[in-house]
Amino acid sequence: MRRLPAIAALLLLPLISPLVPSANAAPSGTFYVTSVGTGLNVAQSGGGVELHRPKGNEDHQQWRLSDRRFENVDSPGQCITRALTMGSCSQGDAVHSPVQFGDQWEFFSLGGQSRWYLTPVTNPTEPMPADPRLDQMTFLTAHNAYANGVDGGFAPPFVNLAKNQTRGIVQQLGDGVRGFMLDIHQTADGAILCHNSCTLVSKPVALNVDVQRIVDFLKNNRGEIITVFLEDYVDANTLRAELRKVQGLNDVLYRAEGVQQNGWPTRSQLQNSGKRLIIFTDHGKDGREDSGVLYQKDWTVENYWSMGSGLGTSDWSCYSRWDEKPLTATGSFQPLFVMNHFRDVPISGTATSDNGKLANRAQQFCQPAARKKPNFLAVDLYHLGNAAAAVSQLNSYVYRA
Repeated sequence: MRRLPAIAALLLLPLISPLVPSANAAPSGTFYVTSVGTGLNVAQSGGGVELHRPKGNEDHQQWRLSDRRFENVDSPGQCITRALTMGSCSQGDAVHSPVQFGDQWEFFSLGGQSRWYLTPVTNPTEPMPADPRLDQMTFLTAHNAYANGVDGGFAPPFVNLAKNQTRGIVQQLGDGVRGFMLDIHQTADGAILCHNSCTLVSKPVALNVDVQRIVDFLKNNRGEIITVFLEDYVDANTLRAELRKVQGLNDVLYRAEGVQQNGWPTRSQLQNSGKRLIIFTDHGKDGREDSGVLYQKDWTVENYWSMGSGLGTSDWSCYSRWDEKPLTATGSFQPLFVMNHFRDVPISGTATSDNGKLANRAQQFCQPAARKKPNFLAVDLYHLGNAAAAVSQLNSYVYRA
């Protein structure tokens, strides 16, 4: 389970590529107004405006732009003034002067931010191509896939009761899971799959055991693509030694050569190469990448891991796990978007309800917050609530910001 602290605000600014201003007229329509630097959205707050975490169609974050006026959808006739208050749309200082810089705009300064994305509230889409790129596809992903109580122990007995999954890795593969989140910890026996600590764990499972299951599946299913996400608490030598135990790993391991220059490969390119297993680590660079694992923060964006406790209402806002890299981050290639959709504690009734709303949150909350379609839908108890249907729905189109 992700254990990073909650993000109170996204304050650190990434570098913004220099763009040449354009004289294009401001667009008309209904938009989210998103800070390029922080990924936060402009929201009406009382008689003024503030930057808030993206929250879909909640929290007064939708703006109707017409004649260079920003009218809040929840307050008809009320627009943002040049003094950043809410006032009548008919008054003169409700008119702004947007200047376009590529896909970014400048029109007012708020919270130290002056560069904005205008993201349409209505999802702009195109049909999925016959041979999509990796960053156009969506994969069902099992959060804490190893914590299933079938393959072996993963925590002391009292924690084993809170299983994130109830089916073993082999059945997960057969059910269509194509992303696997695994926690590995350092022990005298190598990289072991467990929560927080491997102390008192009965029947622990080594990383190489589950990776071998995945490699064997790929060799028997030549059209499949699988991604492993390591929450990594082992040293580089231990990880290298563990991966060396996996027979045939190098035959299927994808090392992302050329992605920074050419973008992600298509499905057929991955299939034809045979390199159909991606392994990400969240451990900082220390040489472990020479074993073929990729430092996740270089290649993906990811929303904060928890929607709240296992019971009661949830927080569906969609904001970055990393202060310095908003969900909207892009560059020479499109980062893959890992969308976390689970609570602090897995409870079957809650997971059933949450997983049934997975497509809605992906499309109405997280997709506009990131200005890209989620590539990995990570859930607890994936077999409840028909999470696979959400994956199929997202795989029917390509999102265009």
